Amino acid sequence: MNKLLGSLKVRIVVSALLLILGLLPIIGITVNNAFETQINVAAKNQLKAYVYSVLAMAEVENDELLMPEHLLENQFNVIGSGLYALITTKDNQLLWSSNSFLGLNTPINLPKPATGRNSYGSVLINDTPQLIYSYSVSFATSEHPFTMTLHIIKNQQEYQQQISQFSKTLWTWLLILMALLFSVQLSWLLWTLKPLGKFSQELSAVEQGKSMQLSTQYPIELQKVAKQLNTLLQTEQNQRKRYRNALADLAHSLKTPLAVMQTQANLNDASLEQINRINQIVAYQLKRAQSAAGTGWHLGVSVDDIAARLIRTLGKIYQQQQLTIDYHGDANARFKGDESDLTEMLGNVLDNACKAANSRVLLTVKQLPNSLHICIEDDGAGVPKDKQQQIFERGMRADTYAQGHGIGLAIVRDLVDSYHGTLTVGQSSTLGGARFEFEFTH
Repeated sequence: MNKLLGSLKVRIVVSALLLILGLLPIIGITVNNAFETQINVAAKNQLKAYVYSVLAMAEVENDELLMPEHLLENQFNVIGSGLYALITTKDNQLLWSSNSFLGLNTPINLPKPATGRNSYGSVLINDTPQLIYSYSVSFATSEHPFTMTLHIIKNQQEYQQQISQFSKTLWTWLLILMALLFSVQLSWLLWTLKPLGKFSQELSAVEQGKSMQLSTQYPIELQKVAKQLNTLLQTEQNQRKRYRNALADLAHSLKTPLAVMQTQANLNDASLEQINRINQIVAYQLKRAQSAAGTGWHLGVSVDDIAARLIRTLGKIYQQQQLTIDYHGDANARFKGDESDLTEMLGNVLDNACKAANSRVLLTVKQLPNSLHICIEDDGAGVPKDKQQQIFERGMRADTYAQGHGIGLAIVRDLVDSYHGTLTVGQSSTLGGARFEFEFTH
C-alpha cells in the first residue's frame, strides 16, 4: 500500500477520484433535499388553497354548519380520490366530511391549531401516510362565535412519486457525469503525466545499458532535470574512462622497468619472486582495465555466476587443505556495477576467508527488493574487535599469512564506498569465525 501511495501517478488519480466521489454526491444530496423541500412547500400551498375554496362554501345558521352536497373541486366528491376535507369542532368532534372520505376512519389526534392559526404535517388514515393542513376559524353568529377547524388531507403517494422520480433521474445523471468526468480527468492526467513515464523509461534504458543519455524533449519543468542528469552521466563516464586509462598507463609504465630488472644477473631468488609477483599484479590490473572498458557502470551483473566461478577457482587453489566452501545463492541476485569490481571485492574477502578457515567457508547471497546482501563467513579464529576497523587501512594486517601486502581489504572498502554500499565485520554466529557482510542498495 505504501508503495502504491508513493507513486505520483497513483496519488493524483486517487485525489481526482476522491474529489469526484466527494463533490458530486454532496451536490446530488443538496439538490435532492432542495427539490424535496420545494415539493413540500408546493404541497402545503396547494392544501392551503383548498382550505380557502372549501371555507368559501361553508355557512353557519343557528349554530349549525351548512355545507353544499358537492364541492367545486371534483376530487372531494369522488370516493377514495385521495383528497379529503374534514371539519371538526374545537373538541375534535367530526362535524362534516367530504364525499371522498366515505368509508374511511377518522384519524385520531387531529391537529387543533388556535383560531386564525394553521398547522401542516402528516397523519395516518387506514395505515396510509397522508399530508394534512389544518386551519381554525370562527364564524360570528347572533348568539356566540361558532369555532371549527377545517382539515384538508391529501395522499402523500403523488408527492413521494415525484420525489422518487426526481431522485432516480438526478442520481442516474450524476453517475453518468461522474463516470464521464473521471474518464476525462483520467485521460487528462495520463496525458499530463506521460512525460514522467517517458522519463522513467529512459532512466531504465540507461540503467540497462540500452542508452547512454536522456533526451531533452520534455516539458520545461523536466528539461533542467534531464540536462543535469545527462551532465552527471557524462561526468561519471569520463571519470571512469580516466580511471581506466590511468590504471592502464600505470601498468604499462611499470612493465619496462620490471623487464629491465628481470634481466639483472645478480638478483637473488627472493627478489625475482617479488618482481614476478609485481608482474602478475600489473598483468591483472591491465586485464581489469580492459574488461572494465567494455562494461557499463549501470549494467547489472549476475552475482551467482561470479560467485560460482570464484568458488571453483578457490576450491582448486585450496584443494590440499580439504576446505569446504558452501554457497547459498540467489539466481536472481544482480549487482549494479562492473563485473571486475564485484570479482575483486568477493575474491579478496573469499580468499582471506579461505586462508583463515579451518575447514569451512560459507557464502550467502540474498536479493531483496531494494538491496543486495552478501555474507562471507568462516570457521577460523575470527577478527579481534579491536582490529575490525584497522584491517581496512592500507598496510594493516590482522592475519599471519605469508603472502600479501595488507592492501586487499583497503581496496575492497574503497570499491564498496564507490558504490555507496556498506561492509561490516563481525563474528559469525553460524561458524564462529569472521563474518564479512556487504550491502548494496538500489
